[in-house]
Amino acid sequence: MFDTLVLASNNAGKLKEFSALLAPLGIKVVPQGELGVPECPEPHITFLENALEKARHASRVTGLPALADDSGICVEVLNGAPGVLSARFAGEPKSDAANNALLVSKLAGETNRRAWYTCVLVLVRHAEDPQPLVAEGVWHGEIVDTPRGEGGFGYDPYFWLADQGQTVAELPAEQKNRMSHRGQAIAVLLERLKALQ
Repeated sequence: MFDTLVLASNNAGKLKEFSALLAPLGIKVVPQGELGVPECPEPHITFLENALEKARHASRVTGLPALADDSGICVEVLNGAPGVLSARFAGEPKSDAANNALLVSKLAGETNRRAWYTCVLVLVRHAEDPQPLVAEGVWHGEIVDTPRGEGGFGYDPYFWLADQGQTVAELPAEQKNRMSHRGQAIAVLLERLKALQ
């Protein structure tokens, strides 16, 4: 086992979340920026390939085990788009408002609003790890035309959860973290890590 890993991200929210969850296993999480790891290209069309690319890149630069995630929203009638392009759906610079406006416009007149958030986590023990630990979480909902709620980020104000009667942006943060695609993937990853100890 290992006691330190590099997080292939500089996202403060992700760092806090992963640090809290991995601390009970005695694993310290260090963001890649602290170790001088440059941003990694994400040229692939699947979440899995991009997460694996980011994890191997961070591990190669630092010599440490590395954890990466790739996440996004997929919409059924758009053949899974925006998918891996979720953060840049409306182009550069990244803008949640522009992304949401584009998504709503593409769904104008559509009755099928089914969508899902996906998160794929990849942990490599070293850069050439032939058997990375992979965990996936999927959260189903549908896209609404009018945003609701102040919480969350990205597409959350437009992502309606029928079983909750509200959007993700209306959920308390703790509940969102437990139910979300990332929360599900982290739970699977933690089980896999515990099995290794």
